[in-house]
Amino acid sequence: MNIVITGASKGFGKSLAEKFASHGHDLYICSRNAVSLYHTVDEILTKFPNIIIKAKPFDLSIKEQAKEFGHWILEFGISIDVLINNAGLFLPGGVHNEEEGVLEKMIEVNLYSAYHLTRVLVPTMIKQQRGHVFNMCSIASLHAYNNGGAYSISKFALAGFSKNLREEMKPHGIKVTTLYPGAALTDSWAGSDIDPNRIMEASDISEMVYAATLLSPQACAEDIILRPQLGDL
Repeated sequence: MNIVITGASKGFGKSLAEKFASHGHDLYICSRNAVSLYHTVDEILTKFPNIIIKAKPFDLSIKEQAKEFGHWILEFGISIDVLINNAGLFLPGGVHNEEEGVLEKMIEVNLYSAYHLTRVLVPTMIKQQRGHVFNMCSIASLHAYNNGGAYSISKFALAGFSKNLREEMKPHGIKVTTLYPGAALTDSWAGSDIDPNRIMEASDISEMVYAATLLSPQACAEDIILRPQLGDL
């Protein structure tokens, strides 16, 4: 299969890339940071030298670059089997006191990136009459929490996008899965004194995503909610 992953240089994205690569699938990936992106490519190819990885840096918060990434993928003339809209950004704050422009930034990164890229790639999936889209939402998509602010708003919006896409794609044989991960050991928690045993591992999410791709064509995991065993932080 051909797997498209955004925000693939670290965290959930990197874990997802490694998981699919370990099963022999080819990757088409991007992130904003070219250095970390190509470092990730080198790491994965060292472990799994028999797969194909195409990588290029794009800032998907910019509409034109999100669309450009999609058209860059289409130029390879491949089937689009799995699209994982994982690119995201977390900036803490409250609705009443966060800096001016934070909401716009959160919407651009966490919602518009998925919206514009999906609109470029999904017509190919429709022609194929198959494919699977995963949208990386958050527990913050399900309920508000202190210091969530614009981040939570943007993730609620992404969940709405994912729900609408699910309904639209049903007649075309395309699955849409909305992911709601809780706290996991990624860069978002870097520098914190949290006990690693208290939160999930990034691989927990990638294991569930991969498992969802193994279901029969008649089955779709619409929602995947993962929380730390002891609950949200």
